[in-house]
Amino acid sequence: MIRNFITIILFTITIFTFSCTDKFNPGDVNNTDENIGNIGDTVYVQLSPEWTGFNNPEDIIIGKDNFLYVADTENDRIVMMDISGVVVGSIAVKKPVAIAQDHRLNLIVCGQFDFNKDGQTTTFGAVYKIDLFTANHNISSANLKLVLPDTTKLSDLSRPDRQYTGVCIFSDNSYYVARTGPSNASSISPDNAILHYQVLRDSVGNRYDKFKEILPRFEPLGTGIRSTNSISSLTSINFPGRDFIVTLENNSFKSQWLQFVVTSDFEGYETRIAVGREFMLPNKFGRPEDAAVDNANNLYIADSEKDSIFIFNSFGDELQSFGGSEIFDSPHAVAFFDKTLYVLDTKNDRVLRFILSTEIE
Repeated sequence: MIRNFITIILFTITIFTFSCTDKFNPGDVNNTDENIGNIGDTVYVQLSPEWTGFNNPEDIIIGKDNFLYVADTENDRIVMMDISGVVVGSIAVKKPVAIAQDHRLNLIVCGQFDFNKDGQTTTFGAVYKIDLFTANHNISSANLKLVLPDTTKLSDLSRPDRQYTGVCIFSDNSYYVARTGPSNASSISPDNAILHYQVLRDSVGNRYDKFKEILPRFEPLGTGIRSTNSISSLTSINFPGRDFIVTLENNSFKSQWLQFVVTSDFEGYETRIAVGREFMLPNKFGRPEDAAVDNANNLYIADSEKDSIFIFNSFGDELQSFGGSEIFDSPHAVAFFDKTLYVLDTKNDRVLRFILSTEIE
């Protein structure tokens, strides 16, 4: 245990040392006009080189360990990279589409799972947990635990059409998983839902994941506030509590900041940004696939249909959005770390990095 802890501290110190420069070297900047997003007084400038070697990747995160993780979907793997873009390792996961990391450095991954019974193989939507801490942060040898489907339950094995499309984690390591599917008549367990999982301890102190509830007061086929209709991503907010950003495909408000509130007559989620602000204009987005939040609670939305990254402050005012087909082709994910914006340019099979022009020497 002590050795594992020391190893992770050394990893963190290495990354911190590498990334603590105040300004970027102009030699790292791609100076072609097509790679600059011009909005307002500053511009987002693309850094070189672009990172390639992926096949239709669908998610990217900066982990709490300061490593990058890419859901390399068509290569059936999760790729672990350091902050300079060097591949550290990978682990096989069938068709991964979403990743998050908890405070114990476990990865939660949404993907697929092949179940074989009586010689017949059926593919299900799946959720996995990858234990990096026990593996001494060697992702290639980490334990891959299946959380969903529960192969001991006939109800889980009867629904191969259910898919899991997003995951977000909170400060107590509990997490939400977005589920989609065609059957939504049930008021108790519709396919379109957000599942709440807790991390508990058994009688001897071992941790385990336990389903708590389907979040109440959400509409599985709704097209307004608090809908779970075709969720494409979940992103938790950077402070204690249970606020999160949801992106949806079938909704008038395709991205929403949902705030958990408790009053004398209501306990649940309400939208934090008022309808009518730029973030909450009807049909503002085409097909948002992911969101990110920086330390100032600015919001970044990757819109695959509009080939753009939209940027808003915490009040919902649009800031320095940029993009277009000359820069991106169906961006599916976005992450922010140390003044740098990472964009997963999915159809071009690459990761692009951007920085504000004010941060360049």
